Amino acid sequence: MKKRRVIGIDPGLAHTGFGIIDFINGKMKLVSYGVIETSPDDSHELRLLSLYNRLDAVLNEFQPSEAEMETLYFARNISSAMAVSEAKGVATLAVARRGIPLNYYTPNQIKSAVTGTQSSNKETVQLYVKLLLNLKAVPEPDHAADALAGAITHIHSTQNLSAGIRQENDA
Repeated sequence: MKKRRVIGIDPGLAHTGFGIIDFINGKMKLVSYGVIETSPDDSHELRLLSLYNRLDAVLNEFQPSEAEMETLYFARNISSAMAVSEAKGVATLAVARRGIPLNYYTPNQIKSAVTGTQSSNKETVQLYVKLLLNLKAVPEPDHAADALAGAITHIHSTQNLSAGIRQENDA
């Protein structure tokens, strides 16, 4: 019985969502999820340091073997994009320092893997996360649900790849 523990990360300067899922014997099981918040009253560099330290504590506590993060896809608000990029860099550093493989997926890949269609809205993705993980309620806040959706996407994507390799070897 091989257990995979995947962390999904939804980076942001104000709110960074994380979601941790175990994948054992073909089944996903929720481990934990939450949001790391930083205060707008703190200096920019202290917010980034806080994000790093708190994400590092999550990685230390849950010891994931794989990580996922959504690719950036917007550029309308340059200052917002820069803050998300910096948070993404901090999260990448935290994961890399622990030697955890990090995988990236586009928003459309995540929507498609979780709901079956790229045109799903945020509420639909959250509902499917609830259903796929057999939860009693939709995970809140949305940053945590997005991180869980990313972790689910990584599990689905790598399972499809593994299944294809096994099928080729069996032929």
